[in-house]
Amino acid sequence: MWYLKLILVIVFAFVLYQDFKSRLVYWFLYPIIGVLAFAIQLQNLPVSIALTNLGFNLLFVVLILLVSTLYIKFRNLDFKNTIGIGDILFFLFIAGTFSIVSFLVLFVFSLVFSLILHIVLNNKKEQATVPLAGYMSLFFGVVYAVSFCFNNAFLYAY
Repeated sequence: MWYLKLILVIVFAFVLYQDFKSRLVYWFLYPIIGVLAFAIQLQNLPVSIALTNLGFNLLFVVLILLVSTLYIKFRNLDFKNTIGIGDILFFLFIAGTFSIVSFLVLFVFSLVFSLILHIVLNNKKEQATVPLAGYMSLFFGVVYAVSFCFNNAFLYAY
């Protein structure tokens, strides 16, 4: 299982690098993240529980995206300038990572982490876009890297 985590951390690093450097990430990296993360979850849980986790996590992500879409429409903002397709793909494919509660907590904290990191790194210059998938990749990559050193059963507890 450690080799899957290592590959996943490397893929997260690729997403971080590409998103931070050019705001464009190869689309095929997102399904790789989803498959690897779900495979790691399957090694810790029975298939039925892992699929239940995936379903509820996807439901949460879709709800977040729907609320975001309603907010964008309510504020009369341009959808293309508010969230990228890469961010949406990242949200969807990251849903297969952990149990429901762990995912909710980590997802929210990754968004807060991304906001803080962007504010710190922004240096008061006007940035047209935020590398959200990249920042979230850094967060989840660190979570998986730390799981090398500690017992991570609590991340998959049901």
